Amino acid sequence: MHHLLPLLAAVPLLGAAVLVAAGRRLPRRAAETIGCAVSGGTAALALLLLRDSSPPLVEWVGAWWPKNGESVGIVLVGDGPALGVAALVSLLTLAALVYSWRYFDEPPRGHAGSFPALILVFQGAMCGFAIAGDLFNAFVFFELMSVVAYALTGYRIDEAKAVQGALTFGVVNSLGAYALLTGIGLLYARTGELAMTKIGRGLDEAAVHHGGPDALVLASFVLVLTGLLVKAAAVPFHFWLPDAHAVAPTPVCMLLSGVMVELGSYGVWRVYNTVFSGPGGIPAADLERCLVTLGALTAVLGAVMCWYQRHIKRLLACSTVAHTGLFLLALGVLTPEGDDGTALYILGHAGVKAALFACTGILLDRYGSVDEHALHGRARELRGVAVMFAIGALGLAGLPPFGTALGKSVSEEAVGGPLTVVYVAVSAITAGAVLRVTARVFLGLGPRPGDAAEETGGSGERPETGERLRRVPDTMRWVPAVLLAGAFAVGVVPGFGDLVARSVNEAGSGGAHASVHWTAHGVLLGVASTLLAAVLAALAVTHPDRTAAPGWATPLRRLQSGHVGDYVAWLLVGATALGALALPGVLGG
Repeated sequence: MHHLLPLLAAVPLLGAAVLVAAGRRLPRRAAETIGCAVSGGTAALALLLLRDSSPPLVEWVGAWWPKNGESVGIVLVGDGPALGVAALVSLLTLAALVYSWRYFDEPPRGHAGSFPALILVFQGAMCGFAIAGDLFNAFVFFELMSVVAYALTGYRIDEAKAVQGALTFGVVNSLGAYALLTGIGLLYARTGELAMTKIGRGLDEAAVHHGGPDALVLASFVLVLTGLLVKAAAVPFHFWLPDAHAVAPTPVCMLLSGVMVELGSYGVWRVYNTVFSGPGGIPAADLERCLVTLGALTAVLGAVMCWYQRHIKRLLACSTVAHTGLFLLALGVLTPEGDDGTALYILGHAGVKAALFACTGILLDRYGSVDEHALHGRARELRGVAVMFAIGALGLAGLPPFGTALGKSVSEEAVGGPLTVVYVAVSAITAGAVLRVTARVFLGLGPRPGDAAEETGGSGERPETGERLRRVPDTMRWVPAVLLAGAFAVGVVPGFGDLVARSVNEAGSGGAHASVHWTAHGVLLGVASTLLAAVLAALAVTHPDRTAAPGWATPLRRLQSGHVGDYVAWLLVGATALGALALPGVLGG
């Protein structure tokens, strides 16, 4: 079965090549059908390989096997987490392609396959990153993923703001990629290896001569982590994300927030456990300090910015930033339970967030706006969409038995103490913001809020379907419904949580794992965060003046300046902060 691993990246890339080569002859329906077939076939292959991923599947591409303990070949690793991520990527890509069926304006003759081709390249790059067993090829797929994401974000090139958002996205993420590549170069200089497990062993052997990790190891750690945290949109590397989501087509937003950002968190987990977790790497206490500090800051700042948004796409993007912080918090405690909770949380969050973006796309294409204030009461006739939007809010809040609730519950048990308050508060604030939008836009409750000078609206947008929808297509209604059902299934399918935990722990610590199950404590906290979300939404709807952005929130809004130079400066600040947080371990060594 291990010989099939390269197909997870190759099949979508070959499918994209076929669409580009035959695009001048293919009608639009045929191009979209091929895109869905290739994406669905890759998802089926990932699930098939996932079934046989214990012990992990390992493939040295081209039969370039290591000789005398040294390697130069490309290694792919198909363990539970890698194949699980590849399956999630492929399923969500299929959902995005189905949602976008005959979605955009009729393309120019000969370009019917351009959008599905780009989506397939995006899928292939994300799958390749998930199964890459060596750092250099992880970087190659990382860059391919990024370049295609820039093109997809600025897909509507006739709109200046789309091009600007894509340019900002490209500059910031390219700098993160350069940092990652530089860190890989330092690790290669020290160990002469690129395979992750071999780099880890090389660092441990070098530590015997250097007396522990030194400045080179610290520099490589900071540079590699910077590149991955930029992709994860952790604070202060996050500024590109709201700007990109505000202009990207809705199917692209589904993938950016549903899986691409989560790949940054997955990369942090994978690289630390295989490269830096040994005696020659970074001490566990220092990684915990880095991730817990950045995770808490990301969660709190993301939640605050989410609450004070009226542009619905930006609101959901800031919610993604906040939940990224929660993922990093659980990963940062460096326990099997924290890893299990993060994996389940990511699975549930992918379905919920993609569904919310899909519903927002319906608003945009029906009313030409994603401005919460301008849409006040206008979407009363979209009852089914209103129900799905409200259900998505409950999923963000962590209401049992959603998969987000199970992941949140396990994560709260792992972090314990005061950090549990962060989970409850952040879940409640982000879900409360979505419930507030539901009440105002779909039900017309409360007075229409006044506009503030520092707010970014979403009125006057051009519908992505070319003209405003009179009837919502079946594909646009069924896709978010299926995504929400999937997020619900993660929490209710018997034994699914244990299956995920077993796969994660075998690939991480390699030890036994505790049973993953619902606890009374976790259920109560999930219900508490949901009730708090409902209270916050009710207060915002009934008393908009009292819940408007206070003076101290204005500087936070101004940080999202839209100027790429500001974002680059914050990237440098973040890299410096990472170095400062990890430095005590090196000094102690």
